[in-house]
Amino acid sequence: MSSEFVLACDMRFASRENTRLGQPEVGVGVHPGGGGTERLPHLVGRGRALEIVLGANDFDGDTAERYGYVNRALPDAELDGFVDALARRIASFDRRAIAAAKNLVNHVSLPSADRLLAAITSFGTALTWPETQQRIQALLKRGLQRDGDFEARWPEVLGTLLET
Repeated sequence: MSSEFVLACDMRFASRENTRLGQPEVGVGVHPGGGGTERLPHLVGRGRALEIVLGANDFDGDTAERYGYVNRALPDAELDGFVDALARRIASFDRRAIAAAKNLVNHVSLPSADRLLAAITSFGTALTWPETQQRIQALLKRGLQRDGDFEARWPEVLGTLLET
């Protein structure tokens, strides 16, 4: 999970064995509010973004890599070493060149602050919808905000949330 945090990073790397990314919000009755609907389509394309956002499923590291959700998926034992080596390589380059390159890439690839603000405002409104409140209460009854394996069962739980 933690998709919005991942999406806000300049580069994203995933463990093949331990990664689970997703956007479960629609299953709860809202939409992503932390940049998921703004950043994700730029990475994976419109169709896959809709699959991720509307499907409310988890994606493993290999699928995330194939979709463009992450730059690379690596075996867990290699992940830290790869990222450390890349960070050291980048850090060895001229800071002005790095900043200029990032600014140019950011200019054409990042959503505007206004767009992000509109999404979080809409998310806040969606939290007040009666149907959303009903889904949140059902999630709390099923184990949300308690110790246990609830987060590992997100896709299953969301698919049957209002069944009696």
